[in-house]
Amino acid sequence: MRELLHIHPSGLGSALLLLAAGIASGLAGSIAGLASLFSYPALLAAGLGPVAANVTNTVALFSNTVGTAAGSRVELQGQRRRLVRLAATAALGGAIGAALLLSTPSSTFQLVVPWLIALGSVLILARDPLRSLTARYRPDSASLPQLPLACAVLLVGLYGGYFGAAAGVLMLAVLSLSATEPLPVTNAVKNIATGAANVTAAVAYAFLAPVDWGAAAALGLGCFAGAWLGPVMVRRLPEKPLRIAIALAELALAWSLWRDAVAR
Repeated sequence: MRELLHIHPSGLGSALLLLAAGIASGLAGSIAGLASLFSYPALLAAGLGPVAANVTNTVALFSNTVGTAAGSRVELQGQRRRLVRLAATAALGGAIGAALLLSTPSSTFQLVVPWLIALGSVLILARDPLRSLTARYRPDSASLPQLPLACAVLLVGLYGGYFGAAAGVLMLAVLSLSATEPLPVTNAVKNIATGAANVTAAVAYAFLAPVDWGAAAALGLGCFAGAWLGPVMVRRLPEKPLRIAIALAELALAWSLWRDAVAR
């Protein structure tokens, strides 16, 4: 099957594959933070090596941020100060993560990533009890204190710049505990914060890493379209079933990644 999908990055079939994968990635990324679940395997199937696929994926997902920002204008109203603060912190983390990736192998995180994703999934499932517990000890607010929140966002941004897979899962979990608000708002803020880390890393890779620009363009075009539609779907779907579905999908991804890492 892999041989059938292994086509040259410059071919029309490859471009169509990446365009379709980009649409799926944009939807999955804007809704659940799982963009790389579709985009990274598609880049490998199109003929890119692991390193080129990783950095090309990061560059292409820049359009994911643009698409989600355009599709989430309703949810992002009144969030400017919060977005600037979170985006700056995540961008700093993304820069550190990119520097680490350019100097160390990304395989360092292969055994750790599944557990991080699983933790994020559990936090999303347990959001309401954890909010209640926080409110019990801090009756004036159910939000995380600013310093722990900034540290968590910085670390997620670092992870996003370094490895990237399912970074949105962790950001959604952190932000779900940081404020009491509807899921569509948290999801929209998550997309911008994660995108800031991604953009910082993408700039570094554009100059210092083997980006395949043709593949990035085809994938990015699809990502933009899918990411624009994602917030519209989140806005219309019931919150609790959607949150449970996101968490369960992420637990399945964590299991798959752990199994593959152990098998290597």
